[in-house]
Amino acid sequence: MTDKPAIRQQVCAVWVWCAPILLLAVVALLYQGGLQTSTFLFLNRGTAFLPDTLWAWFTFLGNGWGIFAVCFPLLLLAPRMLCSGIVAGIMSAILSSFLKAWFEFPRPAAILNEVDFHRIGEPLLQKAFPSGHTLTAFAVAAALYFACKPASRRSMFWVFIVASLVGLSRIGVGAHWLTDVLGGAAIGLWCGLIGASVARYIPSTQLVPTQIGPRFVACAGALAIYMLLTETMDLTLNLPLQYGAAILIAITLTFFVKAQLKKSI
Repeated sequence: MTDKPAIRQQVCAVWVWCAPILLLAVVALLYQGGLQTSTFLFLNRGTAFLPDTLWAWFTFLGNGWGIFAVCFPLLLLAPRMLCSGIVAGIMSAILSSFLKAWFEFPRPAAILNEVDFHRIGEPLLQKAFPSGHTLTAFAVAAALYFACKPASRRSMFWVFIVASLVGLSRIGVGAHWLTDVLGGAAIGLWCGLIGASVARYIPSTQLVPTQIGPRFVACAGALAIYMLLTETMDLTLNLPLQYGAAILIAITLTFFVKAQLKKSI
């Protein structure tokens, strides 16, 4: 059997593709209404009562290497979902870099007095819009959600809650305006929808561990372990989480190698 019937199905209704436009409209209203500073300070101060480590760890889930590590077990458990997330993640990285360079908007630390808001980590000054971490988080969340069959999606809605907390963390650490976060969420949703659409065209026979695609992803996992163990992902508070993520990848790779050996016997 092939999965051609599933390929012909749309990942979602047309209105879902249009929904991110509403977020961008809110971005325009906040920006034109001069509400960037007030909304940022309200949310930044409101999140300051929670531990810095909590917001640092949510920020880690918006880092490309971090979210790849957390999703890596899907290589064996749900490879199509992982492929959907990878496509969306690559798109989000490209768009984030392009849009940040295009807009060159200043971040809160470049405008506000340091004593007026809570900041975690070194000050970031430029390339505010959109929030790359939020864009990545929503891209992967939407990709995973819409890669599922419609009947299973209700149980997956929590991924958007996590993505929203990633976005809130970028305000909590003092790195982004609310407009950056909402813009990143909107663009990320589109990336996720495209990622899920593309992944549906991958034949199931190409997703088994012995195929070249999964093996390439496994090699990327090995590279991710190196990056997680040798680099600081955004904040030093994330180091324990990085080590845990590296262990998660290593465990997954162990089972992946076993799957190769079983095939060769």
